[in-house]
Amino acid sequence: MKGQEEDKIRKAFKQRDWNEIKTTDSWQIFKVMAEFVEGFDKLGKIGPCVSIFGSARTSADNPSYLLAEDIAFRLTQDGYGVITGGGPGIMEAANKGAHRGGGISVGLNIDLPHEQSSNPYIDRDKIIDFDYFFVRKLMFTKYAQGFVVLPGGFGTLDEFFEAMTLIQTNKIGRFPVVLVGKSYWGGLLDWVKNVMLKEGNISAPDLNLFKLVDTAEEATQEINAFYSKYLLRPNF
Repeated sequence: MKGQEEDKIRKAFKQRDWNEIKTTDSWQIFKVMAEFVEGFDKLGKIGPCVSIFGSARTSADNPSYLLAEDIAFRLTQDGYGVITGGGPGIMEAANKGAHRGGGISVGLNIDLPHEQSSNPYIDRDKIIDFDYFFVRKLMFTKYAQGFVVLPGGFGTLDEFFEAMTLIQTNKIGRFPVVLVGKSYWGGLLDWVKNVMLKEGNISAPDLNLFKLVDTAEEATQEINAFYSKYLLRPNF
C-alpha cells in the first residue's frame, strides 16, 4: 500500500480536538458551498440537456467512442445540449459530438490522479472543476432531462445507479435512461433480473425505468419518444 493511502487510513482513526474539528470542517463546508454556487450559476440557464456517461479510458478508435460521438451529435440536432464528466474517453467523444453539432457542450471535470483532465471540446464558459464527487453527481442529475450510459467502469455504474435510485424514489422526474451496448450491459441486467428481482430487492416495474439499445439512432429515438409521449419538446 502506498504511503499516501496509509496516511489517509491513519488520519481516519486519529483523535482530533474540538478546535481542529471546527477549523478543518468549517473550511470544508465553504469549499462545498462554493462548488454548489458555481454549478448552479453556470448550469441554471443551459436549457434541455442529456447527461452522457462512460469510461474515461476508452480510446478514440474504440467503437464505443465513435458511438458516443454520434449519439451526442444526433442529440444536438434534436435540440438538446450534452453534459459529460469533462474528461477523456467517452466523455471526450460526447463533447466532441456536441461541439461538431453546434450544440451546448458541458464538462463537469474532477481532479483525479493519472486519469482525468478536461477535454478540448467543452464550451469554454461551461467547464466546471470539482473536488467533490457528490456535488458533481448532483449537477449531472439536476440539470439533465435524460441519461445515456455507455460502457464504463465503477464510476459509470455509480452514475447509472445514482440516476436509477433518484428516479425510483421520486426524488427526480422519471426521465429517460438509456443503456447503450447490449453485449456490455447484458450480464449486469441478467443479474438485476435473476438475483435482485427474485430476492425482492427491486420490483418488476423498476425494470421499465431504463431501456437497452445498441445504436445511436435507437438511443436518440428513446429520448425523443419519451418526450413526444409526454407532449414535451426541447425549447429550440
